[in-house]
Amino acid sequence: MRDRVPDCAPDSIEQPAAHYRIAIDVAGTTLVAVPNGDVSKPPGPDNTPFELLGGSEPVLALAKAFYDAMERDEAELTALHPRSPEGAIHAQVRERFGLFLVGWLGGPQDYVAQHGHPRLRMRHGRVPIDERMRDAWLRSMSTALDERQIQGELRTFLDRRFAELADFLRNQP
Repeated sequence: MRDRVPDCAPDSIEQPAAHYRIAIDVAGTTLVAVPNGDVSKPPGPDNTPFELLGGSEPVLALAKAFYDAMERDEAELTALHPRSPEGAIHAQVRERFGLFLVGWLGGPQDYVAQHGHPRLRMRHGRVPIDERMRDAWLRSMSTALDERQIQGELRTFLDRRFAELADFLRNQP
């Protein structure tokens, strides 16, 4: 039986991570974690993961680091992706994921404008995703987050959201 998602999870796993402000409560004061450790920024519309990561360029760099880690470390997972004649994960796949990640983290919704609703389960339905593939995907993302030096509360938040999303996409035991 699949592990239950904790009660504090969003109503829809496909709900963008940006819909949930990253905040901690310390002695009655709400603080928002930012990558450089400055937790004095007040809550507001700029507290999306997209903004906390630094915008489009760093998010796209995270997507690149993710696929680089996958190609380097996870051959079985890489084999499930369309590849170029040279054997690399196709540039179009990388670009599309980068667009998705930008929007999912709270940035411009260019993915939706170009491709429509992500419909993640439908789009991944042809791919056998079991616990091994889920874990390989999460290892690749963890490596990318490490390489991009994403830490603290933002890292904790992203690790959790990526784990929820990866488990949501499992379609095999």
